[in-house]
Amino acid sequence: MSELRLGILLWAQATPWGPMLDAAQRVDALGYDHLWTWDHVYAIYGDPYQDYFEGPSVLAAWAAATKRVRLGLLVGANTFRNPGLYAKQVATLDHISGGRAIAGLGAAWFDLEHHAHGIEFGSGFGERLDWLHESVGLVRRVLDGETVTHHGPHYDFDEVRHHPVPVQRHLPIMIGGEGERKTLRTVATYADLWNASSGSLERLRHKDEVLRRHCADVGRDESAIERTVSCKLVIRDDPAEARRVYAAQLEHNRCPWSEGDDVWLGTPAQIAERLRAFRDLGFSTLIPEMPAPYDVETLERLIGEVRPMVDAG
Repeated sequence: MSELRLGILLWAQATPWGPMLDAAQRVDALGYDHLWTWDHVYAIYGDPYQDYFEGPSVLAAWAAATKRVRLGLLVGANTFRNPGLYAKQVATLDHISGGRAIAGLGAAWFDLEHHAHGIEFGSGFGERLDWLHESVGLVRRVLDGETVTHHGPHYDFDEVRHHPVPVQRHLPIMIGGEGERKTLRTVATYADLWNASSGSLERLRHKDEVLRRHCADVGRDESAIERTVSCKLVIRDDPAEARRVYAAQLEHNRCPWSEGDDVWLGTPAQIAERLRAFRDLGFSTLIPEMPAPYDVETLERLIGEVRPMVDAG
């Protein structure tokens, strides 16, 4: 049985910088495996024009202020940057952090920020997924130290080569998304980590089966891909108190109440039972999203109480 791994994604909206830095350092000190933030220009929950911090800048600051936790965007918006520039940013992050960077990439979806800033958004999601597949292949080659010439449908490289190469011999790539025809084929081809949004076990079992078929088609060992799942999480001894805390977080972020399969509110034992089922399915890494104001009690109890329960089971 795979050992449970834990990451935390800190929402980059509706917070001053100080609390966001403090939360990152707490995540690092508590022993979490990964620390993530978003890659947007506008806030994605509630009012898009509320305070929001830019992702790669946040990661660079965290890299200098933490010691052991791995760092990445969940996930980088492929439309925002040329893949060569992104490879350079990630390699630089790897050096700042002493070899802790993860290259997160996705097709991007938030049309408002693209249209407002004049960022090319393509004819639709299918075209952006084609761009993503081409881009991830280029990022992989540049990070691996190749000299890359490429004349493709969307990107054009003429002897691109970067120095210094990353600290890590193989800097891992995280891809987020669940599209069965294109996204999961890109995951099968290039990803070291795959992030699926939380949902029912049945839905994720189906998505995983699709990924396995793609891996077989491209000749990839499916076990080389770390499966990760996300949720919104509050842990309290009283589930009613967990709901109250979650409601206050949503109000702070100017969000209406919402609750579905991706919202996990409960006691340590309830969360452990739910998480154990996902771990047994093969999704051995949980990455909860944490809105501001960041919930210290949940951070401490997830890794201090819930993880030992899951590992013991």
